[in-house]
Amino acid sequence: MKTTVIVLSALALLLTACHANGQPQSQNQNQKKMEIKDTNQYVKPTDAELRQRLTTEQYEVTQHAATERPFANAYDEEFRPGIYVDVATGQPLFASTDKYDSGCGWPAFSRPIDPKLIDEHTDRSHGMVRTEVRSALGGSHLGHVFPDGPKDRGGMRYCINSASLRFVPRDRMEAEGYGAYLALLNEHALKEIYLAGGCFWGTEHYFKQIDGVKETEVGYANGIIENPTYQEVCTDQTQFAETVRIEYDPAVADLKFLLDMYFMAIDPTTLNRQGHDHGTQYRTGIYYTDKADLPVIHSVMEQQQKRFAQPIVVEVKPLENFYKAEEYHQDYLDKNPNGYCHLPQALFEMARKARMK
Repeated sequence: MKTTVIVLSALALLLTACHANGQPQSQNQNQKKMEIKDTNQYVKPTDAELRQRLTTEQYEVTQHAATERPFANAYDEEFRPGIYVDVATGQPLFASTDKYDSGCGWPAFSRPIDPKLIDEHTDRSHGMVRTEVRSALGGSHLGHVFPDGPKDRGGMRYCINSASLRFVPRDRMEAEGYGAYLALLNEHALKEIYLAGGCFWGTEHYFKQIDGVKETEVGYANGIIENPTYQEVCTDQTQFAETVRIEYDPAVADLKFLLDMYFMAIDPTTLNRQGHDHGTQYRTGIYYTDKADLPVIHSVMEQQQKRFAQPIVVEVKPLENFYKAEEYHQDYLDKNPNGYCHLPQALFEMARKARMK
């Protein structure tokens, strides 16, 4: 394997991408509390054994704190379920459920499996003050940790070299002796978002096709009366929008991905109309229950606006109320395969094949 250790180009990118100066003020407040009964014995190999087992790049990164190239490493774009272990000792360090795309060019995690697995040290190299992270058992240099991670995940960003890790996919964990860690991959919480995209029959069916969407429910959002009926909503006097509640697994389909998919299924420049349906109940809207989602929502809105000459009229508001629609509206196109839908069949096929990168 051709390798590259600290070179001027990589160093320049390192200084810009992993830029947060200073040390984190506190440990991640959202650490896993699950007890892992791992009976494996992890031992740090001798230096001679490490030189034999590791590639030159892996050895230089883990033992001499070198830095691999950003955006051109093994795990920057790896998001399959699994765990990441210390390449030197095999000890598990990070879970895929805590991995996210930070845009820095290296794998980023919001937390380790357990804080005891990681040692932190002040790093004053390259004219900065940063917090280096090493594996506690093997002493392997992993990367650095910064207090600029996702707030809803604890606010930390563990910026880690792929060369310090080995990824074990979920379907190999049992065979490789990591079965005790499988429960971690099912521990993360599901999230929800409420999206109005015209007639909720088609909008719900569309999102049901997307891998990572766990549950959907159609209803009426952000109106001015209690317990509205479909007939009342259709009068255009209640201010309700036909809306789909989407419960999703952010490790498989995160909010940015879902919103990008949402914009593929609507005309965001048309007010109170989608397809042949018109009226305030058919307006487009993104209704959130977690303020931590706002940066992602605003970012997607800004990016989408660049695609249109006319202004986007999708409203972004906190969810004020939501009333479940009558039962016959739920999963309508599953119950009525030939029923009315304002979305083309090809869009459903696209949604079934779509995967978060």
